[in-house]
Amino acid sequence: MRNVFAILTVILAALPLAAALAQTTGRSSTGIAAEEPQARVDRLFDELRRARNEQAAERVASRLRSEWARSGSASVDLLMQWSQEAMKKEDNAVAMDFLDQVVMLAPDYAEGWNRRATLHFTMENYSKSMADIGRVLRLEPRHFGALGGMATILKNTGHKEAAMHAYERVLNVYPMMRSAQTELGNLADELAGQGI
Repeated sequence: MRNVFAILTVILAALPLAAALAQTTGRSSTGIAAEEPQARVDRLFDELRRARNEQAAERVASRLRSEWARSGSASVDLLMQWSQEAMKKEDNAVAMDFLDQVVMLAPDYAEGWNRRATLHFTMENYSKSMADIGRVLRLEPRHFGALGGMATILKNTGHKEAAMHAYERVLNVYPMMRSAQTELGNLADELAGQGI
């Protein structure tokens, strides 16, 4: 009986070490290779480009949004949650305070910049929104939400040809995005009518 307790003690003591080794080697405790977050995002973008219908593409896009939402910091996640709640209440000043803290605490977290860009957009602070979109796209050039926001701002401010190019970039990443397809078609028709 004493040997059983000794073996159990050794096994229990070794579990944290096994978990630590799994993290450093990229393998789970079952020996299966764990997919790195960036590899998972890259794979999802490949799936998004290959999706053959709008519903399948939206499912992949939703998984990408979930990946982007992961900050890796409980504090940042809480600030993001609070900012979202403030935005729903249209308490923009409070939401902005939270998002300012997010981008200071986690300047490499693209979704923090994207959320702040969205808030600036809703407040019609287009230049500030574009600045934040620029930060998002430096961190993740394929961020279709930021690209779509940029295209919308360009269209709303009368830069139709630049907006068209931005929608083309969206569709290069997310070919089945219906709203981008529609906007690109409308802009192409408008510009053709004006004789680009």
